[in-house]
Amino acid sequence: MNPPRLIVGLGNPGQEYAATRHNVGFWFVDQLADKLKTSLSLQPKFFGKAARSGELWLLQPTTFMNRSGQAVAALANFYKIPAAEILVIHDELDLPPGGIRLKQGGGNGGHNGLKDIQAKLGTPDFWRLRLGIGHPRTLNLAQQVVDFVLHPPRKEEMPDIEYALARSLLAWPKLAAGDFAGAQQQLHGKAV
Repeated sequence: MNPPRLIVGLGNPGQEYAATRHNVGFWFVDQLADKLKTSLSLQPKFFGKAARSGELWLLQPTTFMNRSGQAVAALANFYKIPAAEILVIHDELDLPPGGIRLKQGGGNGGHNGLKDIQAKLGTPDFWRLRLGIGHPRTLNLAQQVVDFVLHPPRKEEMPDIEYALARSLLAWPKLAAGDFAGAQQQLHGKAV
């Protein structure tokens, strides 16, 4: 497997969304940028904030979530990055807070960011790092999904989400080397 050349964190732009569950992808990219000692800056031609570290690009779309594909396709097409070399980090309702799954391809699970990326790239064959935020039903909350994802995690959920982010960063060397199977084994194994 080729290593990823484009890491995309999904979220919504603006201070009012910064701490919401839907922005967990932004959180990961911010932490990865720190780890790589680079910083994101506004890149209007890519409809987002981007940073480069060698051959690797980091991207946070500044479009809203349902138009994320516009930014991903703009950067991927410009640098001729195939879908198999794109890793998208996003919030996942179907995993409990702190849950992690890494996979390539598949459906979009109703996630509007993934849906738009699939449409703009013309394929679902990019990699996804799914970071669990839980679902209002399984967390015994009466909130609608749209309201749930646009609110910050509850205080008791944050340690699990932060631990998942830390574990994902620990798997970065395997991901950066294109060892997706090794990264899956590390991430999907029992957390210690």
